[in-house]
Amino acid sequence: MIEPNPVVWLMGPTSAGKTTLARALCERLRARGGVPIINWDGDQVRDMLGDILDFTPESRLQVVHTLATLALSTAQAGVLTIVSALTAHDDARQLIRDLLPHLLIVYVKCSVETCMERDPKGLYRQAAAGKIDTLIGYNSDYTPPQTPDLELDTSSENIETCVQQLVDFLGGHGVLLNGQK
Repeated sequence: MIEPNPVVWLMGPTSAGKTTLARALCERLRARGGVPIINWDGDQVRDMLGDILDFTPESRLQVVHTLATLALSTAQAGVLTIVSALTAHDDARQLIRDLLPHLLIVYVKCSVETCMERDPKGLYRQAAAGKIDTLIGYNSDYTPPQTPDLELDTSSENIETCVQQLVDFLGGHGVLLNGQK
């Protein structure tokens, strides 16, 4: 049986740059050819499942479970799978560890102040105005993962530098095939 590709899971607070990094990494690797690559994103899953999800702990866990299930399927098919999702709680982190045998956790670190400055969806502004009371990182703390395989600080490093760190990290774990660098 062929070993599935690892699943690279980018987690961090809202507006830390998870989706931006995942898309940039996919673009860089696709341009080089070789292993097929896909990005599953938390917002993408929320859009797929529609209005049945809210932001309760149960719904958040359902998003993570769906992402992990999709990731496992694509990894088993030989696709390099990158997931970008908040993954803020220990139950969600344990779930992905249990479901994904070849998991590489990347913590996308970013200060709350920088996240609030970026705020591409206006979520921090809405939370500050009292319109949202479930924004992790604002209404409650985002606890970093205890032992990530890689930590990227998007408060102090630009996207290009972080993507290069990801490429180097993947190469160091034997993930990139056909001489990709």
